[in-house]
Amino acid sequence: MEKFKVGILGATGMVGQRFISLLENHPWFEVVAVAASPRSAGKSYEEAVGDRWKMTTPMPEGVRKLTVLNVNEVEKVASLVDFVFSAVDMTKDEIKAIEEAYAKTETPVVSNNSAHRWTPDVPMVVPELNPEHFAVIESQKKRLGTKKGFIVVKPNCSIQSYTPMLHALKEFEPTVVVATTYQAISGAGKTFKDWPEMVDNVIPYIGGEEEKSEQEPLRIWGKVENGQIVKAETPVITTQCIRVPVSDGHTAAVFVSFKKKPTKEQILERWKNFKGLPQEMDLPSAPKQFITYFEEDNRPQAKLDRDSEKGMGVFAGRLREDKVYDWKFVGLSHNTKRGAAGGAILSAELLVAQKYIEKKN
Repeated sequence: MEKFKVGILGATGMVGQRFISLLENHPWFEVVAVAASPRSAGKSYEEAVGDRWKMTTPMPEGVRKLTVLNVNEVEKVASLVDFVFSAVDMTKDEIKAIEEAYAKTETPVVSNNSAHRWTPDVPMVVPELNPEHFAVIESQKKRLGTKKGFIVVKPNCSIQSYTPMLHALKEFEPTVVVATTYQAISGAGKTFKDWPEMVDNVIPYIGGEEEKSEQEPLRIWGKVENGQIVKAETPVITTQCIRVPVSDGHTAAVFVSFKKKPTKEQILERWKNFKGLPQEMDLPSAPKQFITYFEEDNRPQAKLDRDSEKGMGVFAGRLREDKVYDWKFVGLSHNTKRGAAGGAILSAELLVAQKYIEKKN
């Protein structure tokens, strides 16, 4: 098939770089436009990034010489592409405005940003968990006055280290969830080189993260009603979010109680056999095994396991009964692959497969 022409907004930042590295040789998508702040505009991508390339793999040849466009020149960027990925670094109000401006040029926007996560008619999707939320796109297009343009967002990267495991157990009706996340420094867009104070250190606070971690799973489990998403009321979720000296991979320690307590065998069976639309449709970025459970007591480990399934799977271990709650386990996901750019790419693949994103000409 002829590839879709893709633009990346915020292409020089860490998540933008991750988009570019993951899209190299993608079977469906080709990066034809990179856009960033006015100070980067007019330079080649290689010049604009300079010594700030943060990926462990080299910068793809295909983008090195692309001229960086001014992200604020919406019509110009939109005219070159079929859709865009958004990873812009702006205030929440600026992000909302610019993403809507791109959508109104009839350019679908698949966003890594949090600005639109609570806009009632914008779906916030983990493709394996709640693809039915794409149904609100039709209402959103009416509001925006568009035929093809819309915005879809992905959730916070930390919740993907525990929400999929709970989702697979929804039939047992989780009532209370207590989760502590141990989050990698790449979640702040940093490496050890530019954040030396994180070496040999733990910071017990990440601004805004606990509220997101407690509320966003409820939106994923919400229902589409009257063209908008109404969040679920249960379970009650309480979290603490801690920054740890790990380059990539968010770990979660989770305690959970259920209305109908499952057996260990039931939990492991549900995790092993859980599949979503991406697996059924064999999408290019979909992990073959979405949830992997480790029997070893010392797994999952960020360093050993985060890149399994090309970083697109989620991993669990240490499932055992608890004295206060019903069960406890440890989860892990790669925060910039599954959590950020990779999750958005998988959403775009599903949107293409379901004909929400089409070629402009």
